[in-house]
Amino acid sequence: MVDAGTRQVWLHRLLFVAMGLALLFLRLLPLRSEAGDMPGPDLLLCVIFAWTMRRPDYLPALLIAAVVLLEDLVLMRPPGLWAALVVVASEFIRGRVALTRELNFGVEWLLVAGLMVGLMVVNRMIFALFLLPQTNFGYALLQVVMSMIAYPLVVFLSRVLLDLHKPATGEVDAYGRRM
Repeated sequence: MVDAGTRQVWLHRLLFVAMGLALLFLRLLPLRSEAGDMPGPDLLLCVIFAWTMRRPDYLPALLIAAVVLLEDLVLMRPPGLWAALVVVASEFIRGRVALTRELNFGVEWLLVAGLMVGLMVVNRMIFALFLLPQTNFGYALLQVVMSMIAYPLVVFLSRVLLDLHKPATGEVDAYGRRM
């Protein structure tokens, strides 16, 4: 029989994969495809950052890489570039979980917003380095701003619907390790 802690971790991992597939499906739908429309937020990135900030044991790096790589392949982006950048950013967050545990939400939001801007800039610099076509800067910046605006809503829904909260001091994971 599987203990409750391990079952909880695997249920959240399966839920993350299902959410990633659902968000990918929604991005593929031709809902608002007129020129000049506002770009939508990158909700998958918001979910990854929110979950990694709260429960880093729920999202291992390989799972994040696999879901974002699938998104890269389906959306016809350069395979692995965005996935690698997202994994590096999520590992940056994971390495600072003990430090960010005590921070209030405003500081957390600024940290995530800075990471989103940094990801956009590095992605665009790599595109420019290899002379790849890219969307104009204003559109990309607007998508990052929309993602920054959506992040508190993703955190709120994760907290209310899934009970994802930051680990308390001294809390242990399913294997007895301190989080």
